[in-house]
Amino acid sequence: MSLSDHPRAYGTAAVALSFIAGILVTLGFKDLYPDLERRFQQRGGGTSRRKPIPDKRRRSSIFWGVQLEDHESESSIVVPGAAQIPRDAGISEGIEGCIGRTPLIHIRSLSEATGRTILAKAEFLNGAGNSPKDRVALSMIRSAEEAGRLKPGRGDTIYEGTVGSTGISIAALARAMGYRAHICMPDDQSMEKSDLLHHLGATVERVPVQPIASPEHFVNLARRRAAEHTASATRENPSVGFFADQFESDANWHAHLSTTGPEIYYQTDNGHLDAFVAGAGTGGTISGVAKYLKETAKLHDLKVVLADPQGSGLYNKIRHGVMYSNTEKEGTRRRQQVDTIVEGIGINRVTENLEVGRDLIDTAVRVTDAQACAMARWLVEHDGIFCGSSSAVNCVASVVAALSLPKGSTVVTVLCDPGMRHLSKFYKKVADMGLEDDDKPKDLLTLLGIEKPKTR
Repeated sequence: MSLSDHPRAYGTAAVALSFIAGILVTLGFKDLYPDLERRFQQRGGGTSRRKPIPDKRRRSSIFWGVQLEDHESESSIVVPGAAQIPRDAGISEGIEGCIGRTPLIHIRSLSEATGRTILAKAEFLNGAGNSPKDRVALSMIRSAEEAGRLKPGRGDTIYEGTVGSTGISIAALARAMGYRAHICMPDDQSMEKSDLLHHLGATVERVPVQPIASPEHFVNLARRRAAEHTASATRENPSVGFFADQFESDANWHAHLSTTGPEIYYQTDNGHLDAFVAGAGTGGTISGVAKYLKETAKLHDLKVVLADPQGSGLYNKIRHGVMYSNTEKEGTRRRQQVDTIVEGIGINRVTENLEVGRDLIDTAVRVTDAQACAMARWLVEHDGIFCGSSSAVNCVASVVAALSLPKGSTVVTVLCDPGMRHLSKFYKKVADMGLEDDDKPKDLLTLLGIEKPKTR
């Protein structure tokens, strides 16, 4: 007996089949909807401010029976004015392949204390020298190779004057890329840094601290050593000396323009941040990132904030247009360089790298040594973050910057290097101040001596 012989049975079967088909379609689109909705928002259709993009995960669909992947956002990340952000296929090419694409960390304790979201670029996870200077060193070496100033395997030596981090990055990369390294550094820097340089195979010259005008200043000495090496080249030994010149080299800020800035833009869901905070040693990081975010990505409302340690003249240069610090007064200055325990940032001159982005810096925050030490210990206790002194300065300045913004704002800063390089000097000061004891303020703002702002 056929269904056509019984209209009522035929109609009942058709309704049942339609009902089942409707359920299956609904289940299929239920799995597809989040994918479609997110793509719509990424194309500008969404209007709400969103959290940074989380890691993408495959989703299965009952209806389609296939795995759904967002190939557009994973392997075709398009960022304004920059090459697509690279994604490894499982294997990195040498130690150079471990540089960049560092995580952006949500620092919970600072965010809770301020009522704003504070994020930090974990630059200490760069794989060669464990600092943002990995990007700079790689950029300077590649630029020199392209210009014919360095040739791997010839015996060439890279010379640099540095307080540590850039030298460590150069030393690691030099060996990997077929060169030698010769590092000149002031003798007031922590011994951990020079010991590490030695174990990385670099020649290390620790020299007395001198003003930049002196030919014996560590930067000027490195320049002279490179020239002497090149002048001694012979047919039998044609190797040359290359002075990296991190303070003035365009390859410095270009490294952050082309990598760090685009990464921050992508990691904050297409530039959803309100302030970027960073210190300046050479000035390459703050200039390169500021130029990318403000000029290339056109985040015109973004506030760029300089984090400056005590004794540095950059705070007054940005705020008042005059390079001056109270420690410049006759009889008050204890050191020839910058009167602070902080290493890596703070300077009393405007480098070429800083000048490139100086007009893009909106304001500056001065951070005392006591505040930096207190912040370093706070991060260990509350977030498990063991960072160096310049990272602590950045975090203090980020708290100050965050409190000047409306609640719900997002601030991005930089965690520059790990704390292991600062045990004998900075963290000894932390211990001497009693910050590792329990009898200290439990409130962050009280600990830092920062006045709580009025409700905004």
